[in-house]
Amino acid sequence: MERIQGMLFLAGAFSLAGTSVVTARYFSGNLGLFTITAVSLFLALFILLPLAWKELARGGRRLPGRDWALLFLQALFGIVLFRFFLLSGLELTSSAEAGILTGATPAVTVVLARLLLRESADRLALLGIASTIAGMGLLQMVSSTGAIGSFAPEHLAGNALVCCAASSESLFNVLSRKFAAAGGTPQRDKLHPMAQTALVTAIAFALSAVPALFERPAAVLPHLAWSEWLALVWYGPVVTALAFILWYAGIQRCRVSTAAAFSGLMPFTSLLLSVTLLGERSFWLQWAGGVLVILGIVLIAVRQQPQSKPAAKRKDAEPS
Repeated sequence: MERIQGMLFLAGAFSLAGTSVVTARYFSGNLGLFTITAVSLFLALFILLPLAWKELARGGRRLPGRDWALLFLQALFGIVLFRFFLLSGLELTSSAEAGILTGATPAVTVVLARLLLRESADRLALLGIASTIAGMGLLQMVSSTGAIGSFAPEHLAGNALVCCAASSESLFNVLSRKFAAAGGTPQRDKLHPMAQTALVTAIAFALSAVPALFERPAAVLPHLAWSEWLALVWYGPVVTALAFILWYAGIQRCRVSTAAAFSGLMPFTSLLLSVTLLGERSFWLQWAGGVLVILGIVLIAVRQQPQSKPAAKRKDAEPS
């Protein structure tokens, strides 16, 4: 039951995260990248701190230095670098393609989980990785006009930046699980998802606020359109606060490779919203690439049955 709850939390988290690609399109070129991040995080903290104050007072002061380092890295990769690469890439490529390219996240996460957390990757998982890579390859064959193999150099650069964003998200996934695995040990109790979200958001705000000052936000913010303020509100309290709370609740209950499978919801939420809300064109090769990414997600998810249960049953069945 707890695992099912975890998967539901992960589904909600990545569905909300997938809207970030489309939300970024509502920002004009007047707002700097770090300003967008800093202001949206400030709005998220405005909601989070009153709600998480008791949990922060209860668990935050007992965190050892190693856990603070993990929280810092989660903020750096999961928020600051992810948004920097994503927003930079969206200036050079379409939302639909950026959305599908975030489909690299499941494959990269499985590889990192194997290398850093020693989680196993069987044949189905490896097939899932190969399917994801193949899907990305099909996407790269289509230009924004529908022509095959006719990318402009800046188009490829934008896609490369989005791939960097996907890799940052994968590192964040692994770091989050590593932090969650330390909870419930004699060294410390589990940190409440709301408190963890508040801490990571505060660290990310501190990291982005200083470079944001060099973008002179005070001269731009008073002149923002209402649509941009709505985008900032969505980017902060919803895509950051709510999605991260759901994420941390889910990763406490599931393995990283399970989370990797659900992270595939990001690209398809982005693709669907790009086509329906932004009116961007899509082509059959993109959808074929999307099917391969979906197949990769399914293959990675299929092998998510606990491998220790059969052994445990055999052991219980043996006569004492």
